[in-house]
Amino acid sequence: MAHQTETFGPFTFDHATASLSRDGVKLPLGGRSAALLAALLKASAKVVSKQTLMQSVWPDLAIEEGNLAVQITNLRKALGLRPDGQEWIVNVARVGYRLNFEAATSPTAAVRPSFAILPFANMTNDPAQDYFADGIVEDMITAFSRFKNIAVVARQSSFAYKNRAIDIRDVARELGVNYVLEGSVRRANGHVRVTAQLIDGSSGAHLWAGAYDAPVAEIFDMQDQITQTVVGIVEPQILSAEFERVRRKRPENLDAYDFYLKALHLIAIGKKGTLDAGIELLDQSIALDPTFAQALAQAARLYQTRWSRSRTAPDGNPDAQRAVALAARALTADGNDALVLALAGMVQIIIKGEVSQGFALVKQAMELNPNNVLIVNCASYTYWFRNDFDNAIACNQRALGINPASPDRFWALLGMARVHLAAGRPEEALLWALRSVEVKNHHVQAHCLVTACYAHLGQLDEARAELAVVLKLDPTLTVETAVDPGPLAGDVPVAKGLALAGLRLTAD
Repeated sequence: MAHQTETFGPFTFDHATASLSRDGVKLPLGGRSAALLAALLKASAKVVSKQTLMQSVWPDLAIEEGNLAVQITNLRKALGLRPDGQEWIVNVARVGYRLNFEAATSPTAAVRPSFAILPFANMTNDPAQDYFADGIVEDMITAFSRFKNIAVVARQSSFAYKNRAIDIRDVARELGVNYVLEGSVRRANGHVRVTAQLIDGSSGAHLWAGAYDAPVAEIFDMQDQITQTVVGIVEPQILSAEFERVRRKRPENLDAYDFYLKALHLIAIGKKGTLDAGIELLDQSIALDPTFAQALAQAARLYQTRWSRSRTAPDGNPDAQRAVALAARALTADGNDALVLALAGMVQIIIKGEVSQGFALVKQAMELNPNNVLIVNCASYTYWFRNDFDNAIACNQRALGINPASPDRFWALLGMARVHLAAGRPEEALLWALRSVEVKNHHVQAHCLVTACYAHLGQLDEARAELAVVLKLDPTLTVETAVDPGPLAGDVPVAKGLALAGLRLTAD
């Protein structure tokens, strides 16, 4: 057990002694009720099926469901009612039970959006196709479970709604989730068509819908493709809906997770001034929740970025030191979070110059969650540092394939340009650099790459014209300040191209 004691609302439960106290006063609790509470706490706010609860309370015994109902009643009596008059234990009809933490969660805690994937409907009237529909959902649940910023309901709970006429809002309320994904599978004329739609659990509003077709012969490849595509699209769709929620929320009511979301939104925009504002928001998030691992890691990322723009040595630079310290704190807070591992690895590589250690962290992150665009972008960057251009390109292609509409696709496009230029392919590099400019026309690095590519191709008039755009965006830029100031400056071809275009070497 990770924690010997666990607190919810006014209660503290000691797992070692199976004892419950309220505001420091011990409450009478039988052994069965204690085992039941331990199982519910283990699931946090997620639904636990009746079968799972019975196995937890009566291991290796065959008992009737009525015994569980008796223990639920006893535990409810011990807990009493919440301040709002509701029960602490919620009955999810025909599924199981869950603890209701809504009134007990600290207003400063990092509360993640929650999400359920319902069984996809088989529209072919062929029961043999059920395995395919169920396999898609199971794969997606597994893939989404790797995202620490979104809590996904377990298969056992969501599949309790299979073949039932339901109202999505009722499902969301019963499972305690914010968002629901549902879909269908239809087989006809040698093809399989899969549809999926993301729904806001509170309003029933549709947030996104998509459809996929493939020949029946490619059904298993299609299953993998659908899983990757839906995961790549739905995660940013959920975050986008959360961004909108935070935008409407009054500033005085913001908590740690909402400050974090606002910072992510600014990071995605990436315009001038958003870096400092993002750092300020993440600092506020961390002040409210000092162990919020992803906020710590994202703050390390932004401090690292601000340091890199200062073009100074990391030793003694407060932003560089802050980034290193925050990355270490993030790993301590949650060293199993894929995003934390990736961003901490980048800090080790770029600021500390610890390539092997940083690469190991990023590689571990990829193994934990290969469907997060930012993590895949970090992997491509580390391969580029190691001159492993084939793997760098493969990672960038994967990032673009996961979600072609993701804001983070800019970094994959930029990465493609860097890799091809470093590999001596300026023609291909130019095509990718121009695509990156289309996504973020205000980004200096993108225009620097376009300039360098033109210069390496001998198109100096075009290079000088692009350099004029660069200097309009940053009049102080020099060749020295245009490349990574870290110990592993890998932009040598970019620096040479900028010099060929006429950019001054230093500020002196």
